[in-house]
Amino acid sequence: MRIHFLFSLLLVFGLSMENVSAQGTISRPPAIPLMTADPYFSVWSFTDNPAQGYTRHWTGSTMGICLMIKIDGKSYRVVGKNERSLPALNLKQTIVAPTQTIYTFDEAGIELRLIFTAPLLPDSLDLISEDASYITWKVRSVDGARHHVYLYFDGDAEFCLSNPGQRVAWGRLQLPGLDVMKMGSQRQPVLEEKGDRVKIGWGYVYFCSPKDQKPESVLAPADAAREAFIERSSLPTADDFNTPSRGDSDWPVAAYVFDLGEVGPQVEERFVLVAYDEIYSIDYFHRELTAYWKRNGASISDLITGRVNDYGNLMKACQEFDGKLVSSIAEKGGKDYASICSLAYRQVFAATKLAADADGTPMLFPKENSSNGCISTVDVIYPTAPFFMYLNVKLLKAMLVPVFEYSEMPRWKFPFAPHDLGTYPRANGQVYGGGETSEVDQMPVEESGNMIILTYAVCRENHNASFAEKYWASLRKWADYLKKEGLDPANQLCTDDFTGHLAHNANLSVKAIVALGCFSKICEMAGKADEAVEFGKLAKEYAKKWAVMDLDGDHYKLAFDKPGTWSEKYNMVWDKIFGLNLFSPEVYKRELSFYTTKLNKYGLPLDSRASFTKPEWMTWVATMYPDKKDFEMYMHTMVDYLNDTPNRVPFSDLYDTKTADQVQFQARSVLGGIFIQMMGK
Repeated sequence: MRIHFLFSLLLVFGLSMENVSAQGTISRPPAIPLMTADPYFSVWSFTDNPAQGYTRHWTGSTMGICLMIKIDGKSYRVVGKNERSLPALNLKQTIVAPTQTIYTFDEAGIELRLIFTAPLLPDSLDLISEDASYITWKVRSVDGARHHVYLYFDGDAEFCLSNPGQRVAWGRLQLPGLDVMKMGSQRQPVLEEKGDRVKIGWGYVYFCSPKDQKPESVLAPADAAREAFIERSSLPTADDFNTPSRGDSDWPVAAYVFDLGEVGPQVEERFVLVAYDEIYSIDYFHRELTAYWKRNGASISDLITGRVNDYGNLMKACQEFDGKLVSSIAEKGGKDYASICSLAYRQVFAATKLAADADGTPMLFPKENSSNGCISTVDVIYPTAPFFMYLNVKLLKAMLVPVFEYSEMPRWKFPFAPHDLGTYPRANGQVYGGGETSEVDQMPVEESGNMIILTYAVCRENHNASFAEKYWASLRKWADYLKKEGLDPANQLCTDDFTGHLAHNANLSVKAIVALGCFSKICEMAGKADEAVEFGKLAKEYAKKWAVMDLDGDHYKLAFDKPGTWSEKYNMVWDKIFGLNLFSPEVYKRELSFYTTKLNKYGLPLDSRASFTKPEWMTWVATMYPDKKDFEMYMHTMVDYLNDTPNRVPFSDLYDTKTADQVQFQARSVLGGIFIQMMGK
């Protein structure tokens, strides 16, 4: 069985993988995305063959679907475990593309192509905000004979429960031409639960099939539904009315069976839509915000009907989008790079939620997964930003707006930018460090620099300063703070807070210098000529001083007062991308040449204190090399990590460069930073 991450537009039966123009380089990803939309609707396979284990939420908790197939009277497992000792269908190939995962199976004269599609097309804010994924079966005979085929699908109550001991209710939704089943917790604690490694305990999951596919459906205990299929190629004759009940009592599922009849060489296709309605998505300073797609009063019935009707068009659009995106990435950074970006794509979206403010303004809230569960952490937005800068800058703006609005509230009293807005999904004020009450464990230089740099990114893309002008008071205050405190930062935390406090942090100083240069450009765009000159001159002076203060022979130090140390100066990448020309070519040449002497098998360590790295920062370093071959060398080490890591979790952004072991973190949006090479020179 092979796993491939690059593919052309040849996603139809009758074309073998030999026809695909570019093959991927990741042979065994740590985890494979299946249904991914936001931090709650995030389903993965943690195994090479999806029949080897339960499908899981990004946290590792079960979020189960079970798929089986019966060919000429013999049943096989396709996805998920089963109590019966059924054989697993032979998995021939796996392709992971940006919006789709495609499994190809062959057994007993039948080829099954199973496609998981998350239609996360960046130009459509409605699609991005919807919790909706397709599961598609494409079946044909490949041995010249005809075979009787049945398909089985079920989804369990753990989609809508934060823990299986909650009581769950189920029923049906009546929509013309559709067979729709739903499940939801009995109590519905909307927006009450918060935290890091948690699933959703409110809202409703919906499973839908068009009636013209002639589905048989039932709401029943998992064992009863699965046994009926295995024994009779059917389902229990009536829905179970023992509702509500505990989720772990008989494990209720919504199940479908499709009788394809005698299948020949012509493809037989069926699909199921899985959708979720959170009711409300985000508590933003005690305003209950809905998902963006609801902003004009749309209902879950509208979503389901629309997605079923758009099925064909969206499948085609996703295939075309994936093909073009992968081709562009491979051209810019090579096949390894395209493989890495393809794996990261859905993960970035699945760690964010796009909601609408009261006036319909889009607000994109990232969740700090597998860390502390913070919402809209500014130093998570910062590494995530290249993904949205490249794909749709409106989404970067939508991440910044909630932070700016908070910063201009009277309750935020500090002269620097905040760290976060609260704990997901409740954005009711900073909880990290000193919160709103003290400067203890704040990240003043870090977050102020981040906000200025990313604001300039929005203005630069839009060719005007209108976005910055709306929040000028905050931006000017933060620029003044960096003018005073940025060149030689005091003892404080930075985004790499897992390394602890550090005074005189050279990379943090780089961030402040670049941010001052960006503020100069914003001032220039806003017609503030005097301020543009002032801050532009200051940034260049600071850059010259930095090169002297941090020099340590053939490289630059971790901190100004620590000779014999070194660190990745990844913040310098914006000087290159934005053409600020603050740091001299000699600085880049010296530092980048030194990094190549420190590479381990799985990448470049973050600094001289330990052997772990963060792949997004390593990509930023690689992007600064003038030669594409150097960039590709770094990407190859990252592919080696993904192939070799023993930790079967969604793409980790903190791992050991010597052992490939996960150190911390998984399923986070910060991997959007890997897309920085696409910002181009």
